[in-house]
Amino acid sequence: MAPGPLAQVLRQLPTSDDPNFLSSAIPCADAGVYRLRDDCALVQSVDFFTPVVDDPRTFGRIAAANAFSDLFAMGARPITALNLVGFPKCLEREILVEILKGGQEKVSEAGAVVIGGHTVDDDEPKYGLAVTGVVDPARLVSTVGARPGDLLLLTKPLGTGILTTALKGEVLTESDLHEAIRGMQTLNRAAGEAMLEVGVQACTDITGFGLLGHALEMAEASWAGLVIEANSLRLYPLAAEMAAVGLVPAGSYHNREHYLPRVVNRDQLPPELVDILADPQTSGGLLMAVAPDRLAALQAALRARAVAGWTIGRVTDQHPGRLLVD
Repeated sequence: MAPGPLAQVLRQLPTSDDPNFLSSAIPCADAGVYRLRDDCALVQSVDFFTPVVDDPRTFGRIAAANAFSDLFAMGARPITALNLVGFPKCLEREILVEILKGGQEKVSEAGAVVIGGHTVDDDEPKYGLAVTGVVDPARLVSTVGARPGDLLLLTKPLGTGILTTALKGEVLTESDLHEAIRGMQTLNRAAGEAMLEVGVQACTDITGFGLLGHALEMAEASWAGLVIEANSLRLYPLAAEMAAVGLVPAGSYHNREHYLPRVVNRDQLPPELVDILADPQTSGGLLMAVAPDRLAALQAALRARAVAGWTIGRVTDQHPGRLLVD
């Protein structure tokens, strides 16, 4: 559910009572889920946005990795993708070719196929994908299921919104963002495979609502309290420095307005920490709630796939649906 006025609009729309519409029973679901048969359901999502980097091929890779993230967070296997493009007439077509080539590279890496798409004239470039995957409903992972005692593990550092804002402001260059750009281009496929191998209680991907919003969505969906340990958070290089000088994206303010009231100790948090928590991520990592006796196995499965993972907090029975930052 999107924050702000859009959420109010969506609540006014009619709902479906189709029993195969599985995601209708999942609060804050990352993707739509529709059961085709007992052992197979479609998982569908869509995302597109304006460039976050200057290089068009890199932008295509990042946008595609971001679009697939919802599927991997739910344990789905991608099968198809549709390109979504908005493109100005004044730009050279070769730029669009490079964007689509970058997207194609990530679609292939995800194990899916581009089967079409749609392009419209626009004042600024926009690119993304509508993606479809499949999952056995018995193995579906969602925002529901985090239980008191579970540990929270995150698979990518934070700070991409702050860093790309600094890039757009020409305070940093793409070479300064090397590590963050590499992270944004990285599919969450391997992390999702590790999650399915070990078994986790709940999962979501960290994207536009920031760690703040997506963690609270898990708390709400599972009706449990989450504790984030501030000292355990990992940031991409230069993210903290850019936040300190006020290079915070507009989306961060929207996230703060909508989600910060549900943080138990919000009045005690340093402003720079709030900037990090509310920072809207592009192609961020997976946030998993895992039982303590499975944490070591999950960490080993991630390492075997060259995926990082940091324990950043825990699930509690206090303050259900809310977040405390320790």
